[in-house]
Amino acid sequence: MEMLQITPVGIVHSPYNDPATIPVQNYSVTIEVFPAYVQGLWGIEAHSHLWILSWFHKARRDLLRTVPGRVNPDAPEYGVFGLRAAGRPNPIGLSLVELVKVEDNILHVRGLDAIDGSPVVDIKPYFEHDIIFSPRAPYIRPKDRVMRYRMLFKQAYNHHQEECRDFQLALRMAMVAVDEFGKLNSPELKVSVKGSGCLADTIQGLSRARLANPARFEYQESAKSVVNWSNGTKGLSISLVGNPTVEELLDLDSTDFLEIKVLGKDGGVYV
Repeated sequence: MEMLQITPVGIVHSPYNDPATIPVQNYSVTIEVFPAYVQGLWGIEAHSHLWILSWFHKARRDLLRTVPGRVNPDAPEYGVFGLRAAGRPNPIGLSLVELVKVEDNILHVRGLDAIDGSPVVDIKPYFEHDIIFSPRAPYIRPKDRVMRYRMLFKQAYNHHQEECRDFQLALRMAMVAVDEFGKLNSPELKVSVKGSGCLADTIQGLSRARLANPARFEYQESAKSVVNWSNGTKGLSISLVGNPTVEELLDLDSTDFLEIKVLGKDGGVYV
């Protein structure tokens, strides 16, 4: 087979030069599209999100198996085609980004997984039909609590699109559920929410629970904030206590504002 030739269409400008320092949470960078390709940006501002294909120019190209080191270096090995790890035979990065604004040949985006100076191979729009709401994928548990929060944050923000108070509350409730059940997108795990629409929407985005096929999600509007989880073997009830500020919700070392009950199969509280 003939060798392929790919010419970069742009370059990433980012404050991060080391792949290990790139935050998982959304952060803003710019993409400079080279003059020869500026006409390709015509009409791009009509899109809220884009797929960015970049080239991990500092990545190893001799790897076929590796561990998801950024998420959990103690996790088992996977083939590189089953991971998003940078090291691979052709180190092409794929990032779903939010398009913040367009200034001439400069794209301001949020959520790009690429370091400063990374060549941009291609830019494609994200369309509604791209979504798979409840995909099946192996569960790779993040090693530490901060990483778990950051990964949940990214998933929640992509779904809810707003960092409101109940968005933060949903994140903290979901962290408790992850500690108890592990993977939240499990076909056996059902969730019911009493509270605001923002709380319910964020929990649904984190759990990927649908109303049918299978029926895993229930919602009731309420002045209270309660999320109940159950997998048929045990249940978990998490209720808001008091009126914490956003700053208190961001304190990952505290759950004083939550009442947490672990339930047995018969509904009895055993923790």
